[in-house]
Amino acid sequence: MIDIQGLSKHFGQVIAVNSISFNVNKGEIFGLLGENGAGKTTTLRMLATMLTPTSGTAKMAGFEIVNEPEKVRASIGILFGGESGLYDRLTAEENIAYFGELNDMDRTRIKERIKELARIFNMEEYLTRRAGKLSKGMRQKVAFARAIIHDPDIMLFDEPTSGLDVSAIRDVHEFIKRCKAEGKTVIFSSHSMDEVEKLCDRVGIIHKGKLVAVATLDEIKSEYGEQNLEDIFIRLVGGKSEA
Repeated sequence: MIDIQGLSKHFGQVIAVNSISFNVNKGEIFGLLGENGAGKTTTLRMLATMLTPTSGTAKMAGFEIVNEPEKVRASIGILFGGESGLYDRLTAEENIAYFGELNDMDRTRIKERIKELARIFNMEEYLTRRAGKLSKGMRQKVAFARAIIHDPDIMLFDEPTSGLDVSAIRDVHEFIKRCKAEGKTVIFSSHSMDEVEKLCDRVGIIHKGKLVAVATLDEIKSEYGEQNLEDIFIRLVGGKSEA
């Protein structure tokens, strides 16, 4: 479903992502781990066709990110943590519907999908409120729904639970599990080791733009003789020399 080969991104003399390669299978949740500045978000932005790779390539649902960006975008849902990017003067429902229209959905399907997502994220009573009046957590839930309104086969989530309370985080986790059950493919970036262990089938660890490990959680724990993912992470990235 996702095939990444030698993907690199340079910003002048800075190598943000350095020739990484890995695959993600249909129905798999793949966790992307790394310290701040490691290259996680840059990788996801290239996969989402928001950045053009310096070299290498990737296929998303069979479509190449450089030569077929429009087909890639129609096949993916993306959500980056931090600022939600909602239009404050529009209601939650209008924000979600607008993205459905951008993805060429008909109005009947948009309405059906909004009802479904509102139920999943427990936000029915907030649909008619302007986005500017919503709490940070509710804004994030609306942004999440907006990103997946078109029911894509691939989900790219960068810190999707940022700013959410415990109840909202649980809703997001349940939705991600539901995606897996429906055969969707997810790349999930998070700083929470507990979150990654709870959700991910495999993990990839990036350090200074390079992929230093790709394995299932059981495989990586067995290889390093540790049961704590955080301890393994520190061993892989914390002890690296600057050379």
